[in-house]
Amino acid sequence: MVSTLGVAVVGFGWMGRVHTQAYARVPHHFPQLPVRPELVAVADEVPGRAEEAAGQYGFATAARDWREVAADPRVQAVSIAAPNFLHREIGVAMAEAGKHIWIEKPVGLTAEDARAVAGAVTKAGVQGTVGFNYRNAPAVAAARELIAAGEIGTVTHVRIRLFSDYAAHPEGALTWRYERERGGSGVLGDLASHGVDLARFLLGEIASLAADTAVFVPERARPTGATAGHTRSTGGELGPVENEDYVSCLLRFASGARGVLEACRVSVGEQNNYGFEIHGTKGAVSWDFRRMGELAVSRGTSYQDQPVSTLYVGPGHGEYAAFQPGSANSMGYDDLKVIEAYNFLRSITEGTVYGATVEDAVHSAAALDAMSRSAESGTWASPA
Repeated sequence: MVSTLGVAVVGFGWMGRVHTQAYARVPHHFPQLPVRPELVAVADEVPGRAEEAAGQYGFATAARDWREVAADPRVQAVSIAAPNFLHREIGVAMAEAGKHIWIEKPVGLTAEDARAVAGAVTKAGVQGTVGFNYRNAPAVAAARELIAAGEIGTVTHVRIRLFSDYAAHPEGALTWRYERERGGSGVLGDLASHGVDLARFLLGEIASLAADTAVFVPERARPTGATAGHTRSTGGELGPVENEDYVSCLLRFASGARGVLEACRVSVGEQNNYGFEIHGTKGAVSWDFRRMGELAVSRGTSYQDQPVSTLYVGPGHGEYAAFQPGSANSMGYDDLKVIEAYNFLRSITEGTVYGATVEDAVHSAAALDAMSRSAESGTWASPA
C-alpha cells in the first residue's frame, strides 16, 4: 500500500527548484517506494517567489517565513535550500519540530553549526540527508566498488578537482555567498565540501591536511534587488569579497594514501570541471563529471605501459537502472538529486540510513575548518 508524505521546501532559488523537481520525479523512477511525496508548503523570504513556486509546482501553501513551515502539522519532511547562514537555525528548528530534513551542504558556516544540526537530528530521532550529490553518480559507485575489490591494488594517491567559472565574471554580484557572516567560507563550502565528501566516500577518513587559499576577484558590486543563483550586477556600490575564490590542499588519509584537492570558482574556461584520478599499486581509475557515465580504468599485471580502457556504466552500477535500460545512455545532474530524494524518502520509510547524512556533513565541515586553519597558520592541521 502506498502512503503520502507531506514535504516542504524552504528557500526557492535554483536548488529549491531542483529539490522540488526531484520529489516530483521519484515515483516515476522508483515506483517500488511505498511512499509518495506530497508538496504541502514552500517558503522563501523574497516577495512573490513562494507564490510563484506554488503556482508552478502545486504546493498547497506559500509563505514568506520558514517558521510557518516548522509549525505546519501537515509537513513531515523539509528540504532546506536557504542561504548557508540560515542552515543551522532552520535545520535545528525543523528537527526539533519532529520533521525529517534534507539539507544542502555545507550545513551552516562551520563544523560547530553542522554538529548542532546533527545533534538535533539525533535527539529528535528524525532522518537527516545532505546534498552531497556527486557520490550518487553510478560511475562513482562503480569506482568505489573497484577500489574496495582491490582491482587497482592499494590506493597510493588521489587528485580531486572542482573547477568552475560561475564567479569568474568581475560583474558577478556581491551576494551573501561572498560574505563571511552569511556565506561563511567561499569555494571551501561551495565546492571543496563536495571534494572532501568524495575523498571520504572513496578512500576513507582524512588524517591531516595542509591548505592554501586565495581571493582573485577582491571586489564586487552589491546587488540592487533580489538575487538567485549567480546574478551579475553593475553600478552598485563596490564591496570586498570576504571569502576565498581558490583552495589547494594536500591530504594524508588514515590508510596512508596521499592526495591533492583543488577547487576554484573563478576558473575562466572551466565549466563544472569536477572529477578525480585515483592511483593504486597495480592500476588507476578516473572520472570526469562532464562525462558522467564513463570511468577510465587501468588494471592488470603489466604495471609499466599498462593501457587504460573506458568503462561505460550501466544497470548494476549504483541506481543507474532506475533511469536507463542499457549502458552508455546519458544521465544528468538532476538525476543525481532524484537519487538523493529517493535515499531521503527511503530512509524515512525504512528507518535505516541511505546516502549522505548530517554526520557526513560534520566530517566535511571539520575538514573545511582545518583547511582554513592551515591556510592561516601555514602548517598542517587535523580535521578531528
